[in-house]
Amino acid sequence: MATEYKKTPINVRQSPPLDLSKPYDPNWVKSRVIIVTGGASGFGAGFVRKWAAHGATVIVGDINVSKGDQTVRQVRQETGNQNIHFVHCDVADWQSQVNLFKEAVRLSPHGGIDTVVANAGIAQPETIHFPSNLSASEPKKPDFRVVDINLYGVLYTAHLALYWLQKNPGSKPCSPDTDPSKTPRDRHLMLIGSVASLAPIVGQPLYGASKHGVLGLFRTLRTSSMIDGVRVTALFPYFIDTPMVNAGGRVFILAGGPGLGKVEDVVDAGTRLVADSGILGRGLMISPKIKAKQEESGEWVFVPKNSLRGEERAVWEVYADDFEDSEHFTQQMVKILNLFARSKRWYGWFSDVIAGIRYGLFG
Repeated sequence: MATEYKKTPINVRQSPPLDLSKPYDPNWVKSRVIIVTGGASGFGAGFVRKWAAHGATVIVGDINVSKGDQTVRQVRQETGNQNIHFVHCDVADWQSQVNLFKEAVRLSPHGGIDTVVANAGIAQPETIHFPSNLSASEPKKPDFRVVDINLYGVLYTAHLALYWLQKNPGSKPCSPDTDPSKTPRDRHLMLIGSVASLAPIVGQPLYGASKHGVLGLFRTLRTSSMIDGVRVTALFPYFIDTPMVNAGGRVFILAGGPGLGKVEDVVDAGTRLVADSGILGRGLMISPKIKAKQEESGEWVFVPKNSLRGEERAVWEVYADDFEDSEHFTQQMVKILNLFARSKRWYGWFSDVIAGIRYGLFG
């Protein structure tokens, strides 16, 4: 029986909410070519190891040359997979990303790219709302590198991915009816957001703003990019046990909380989205493992760890049902605008054209 999916007014197809109890096969990534920005460390390196072990060609793009070279050498030795390559890339630099994609195509055994993972990101101390010297005549210019990397860098990656993924030889437009076990080629962009995409983060306005931007990009692209046959997915990790969470964060932000999430849970969630080419437009949040049960309403509620009810899990789907609501709103607005345009008839069109010409001539 064909997979059921939601249809939007523009015939975009999205796969249904995920059944995370359903197994997937990581071997589905075999022979695929995958770019991972920021793949030299953290869960980016975890992705590289996992997918290399299952036969993928992985291109690691990272600004840290020594760490990138080291990661690639280790992964080759650990997995025996020699199709793992490092390419220096500063994601905040457009031409550097262009070079990454061109080199990935050159290194690709089949001349194309199957998956792009926009993983590169940073966190650093922020001073945008903590001015240090109020006696100065004006505040010091803030450092926006967090936004340059976490948002503009992701926008560069997405722009390039949507271009090269459509050119992937032997690939077909994405579909929820795809059988991933029989589909070696793919067209997939996976965005890496954060729990800071979903909720405010104390003392990190730039980081929070940039990660909210990634969420907005995901929610938009998961509709519009599918017109081009490219599937878009996203991960939204909680604070994960990587060097990105420094000692201060562990003490002042996380003390007394649920603890840190695990890299292996992020890698598992990401592998599900990358491997299963029938997943379209879905996002997963990764938390520390907690025990919860699902109410009849569909809402998840926390239960004590020693409870006989519920299940322990670390992966949750986010924005599973908003797609239909947002598309209903879009459809209604388009109808209203179309009715308004028709009411103006040819006279209105002619008037608008004249107004546009006058604006171009006289400002």
